[in-house]
Amino acid sequence: MSEDVKALDHLRQVMDRLRSPGGCPWDGEQSHSSLLTYLLEESYEFIDAVERDDRDAMVEELGDLLLQVFFHARIGQERSDRPFDVDEVAKQVATKLITRHPHVFGDLKVDSSSEVVANWERIKNEEKKRADIFDGVPLGQPALSLAAKVLLRARKNGRELPEKVSDELAASQALDKDELGDALLRLISLGVARGLDPEDALRSATKRYMDSVDRRI
Repeated sequence: MSEDVKALDHLRQVMDRLRSPGGCPWDGEQSHSSLLTYLLEESYEFIDAVERDDRDAMVEELGDLLLQVFFHARIGQERSDRPFDVDEVAKQVATKLITRHPHVFGDLKVDSSSEVVANWERIKNEEKKRADIFDGVPLGQPALSLAAKVLLRARKNGRELPEKVSDELAASQALDKDELGDALLRLISLGVARGLDPEDALRSATKRYMDSVDRRI
């Protein structure tokens, strides 16, 4: 057995000990819901480590995220109906990767990453028997990530995207991250100055866009 597998087994054993009778009272009281705050915090901390290109911090924060996976899977073992464990989680994601990469694990030929994305979306729609291109998009997420997810899903499914922007921004042939960020910040500043809630405004606009397109697959 490889050292990596031994390390994962050791983490599972530690988590089992913490969660079992006689283990840690705090760990024993946690639920999927109570841990969500920590899952978000660890995700943001990993993002920060990546943005700082801090190798040691990335290792630490990925470890914290891995702990969340093992913690939720350990709680899943205690379900009275349809319990699950980390092995089932790992098997399912491995199967998903194989199924959605037929150009790697099958005979499908692709010429570009855009074809890979299109095939992924098609296979995913078939697997989940989707009838709506926005099925599975969590509407409760922050407005900016919601808008990005909705527009990405629309783009993957060949829908027309809203593209009317300021003349200055439209004239830029080399739009980069900084220029886009500055434009967004100026818009938010304008909204705040006029007493508008940018989060609410973007969420409403995103929902109007969702209602304006043909959502059928």
